[in-house]
Amino acid sequence: MHVIVATDGSRQSLAAAKKFKSFADPTKISDISVVAVLRPLAAVAFANELSASEETLAALSFREAAQSAVTVIADQFAGWGPKVHRRLRSGSPANEIIKAAKQYDAGLIVVAAGSRGLSETVLMGSTAQRVQHYAPCPVLVVRPTPKRTARPKKKAEH
Repeated sequence: MHVIVATDGSRQSLAAAKKFKSFADPTKISDISVVAVLRPLAAVAFANELSASEETLAALSFREAAQSAVTVIADQFAGWGPKVHRRLRSGSPANEIIKAAKQYDAGLIVVAAGSRGLSETVLMGSTAQRVQHYAPCPVLVVRPTPKRTARPKKKAEH
């Protein structure tokens, strides 16, 4: 089975790759394609949260930032078993992830949800939701782990 692991350069996309790897059987997977999608007319750079430093990120082009994010995710699968492909695409993220799944006859797509915040989801729609709706195969959507808040301790009853 060929698996598409999508990254938008967020920490959540790295968490999604790690979650998939934590339970997947590498003997049942032939290939993993790590896919990042560049928006050709984007006013905002590819937001790579996975590289080392702010100075490094500032020096990278959109393409270099996306390639760097793909490398970080692909490195998670190094030596795991399946062949790993690093792929950059250009266009609408949801459309390109779906096209990649069709092109590579994928059996599963792994995508993070909630990685860019509420405002972008409301304004642009959720990539994960569109992929889920239109994908030609099952989709694993990995949601952010909720942050635990400290609960006040109850007073001991006498």
